[in-house]
Amino acid sequence: MSLSKEDKRKKAKVAAREEAPGPQAALPSEDVAELQGLLQEKTREAQENYDRLLRLAAEMENLRKRQERERAELLQFANENLIKELLSVVDNLELALEHGRQLEAPAPLLEGLERVHQGFLKALAKFGVAPIAGVGQPFDPAFHNAVMQEEAPEVPDRTVLKELQKGYLLQHRLLRPAMVVVARNPEKSSVETHSTV
Repeated sequence: MSLSKEDKRKKAKVAAREEAPGPQAALPSEDVAELQGLLQEKTREAQENYDRLLRLAAEMENLRKRQERERAELLQFANENLIKELLSVVDNLELALEHGRQLEAPAPLLEGLERVHQGFLKALAKFGVAPIAGVGQPFDPAFHNAVMQEEAPEVPDRTVLKELQKGYLLQHRLLRPAMVVVARNPEKSSVETHSTV
């Protein structure tokens, strides 16, 4: 830190008194007060600089942690777009298997399609992709996209009856919601409404 002209002048004045020949004379009280004031000012300035340094160090640490977290998340979800594209292939394989079973296709063909389908599912699972539970589960708008409702008195209201398209999670984060048909049971829902009132 550089000294101002005033500070240099005061320092030179004190040095000149110290170098003066003869017995050491005590500093005048005004010079002592002046030096104490200067010391207090410089102490305050040093404390401000130290506080600023601590704040900057904390900000740098927070920035480093945020960058590490973002980098880890980027690595974890970097394949998200590729996986979304592969899910349509898995959907088509499931449709082919379903149609093959309905049309009683040759067993070796169905077996081959099943192996390819299982291979895709295993490969996706290695990267953290998991299907969302659907049929028989209560409807959850966070994971299910209801495209239809059907009356079904034998099941509780708002239960998933059918999956039109499977939903998937990637590392416990929603990748694609399941497209589902939800049970509508007016009698059970009105009973639940009356019991909660």
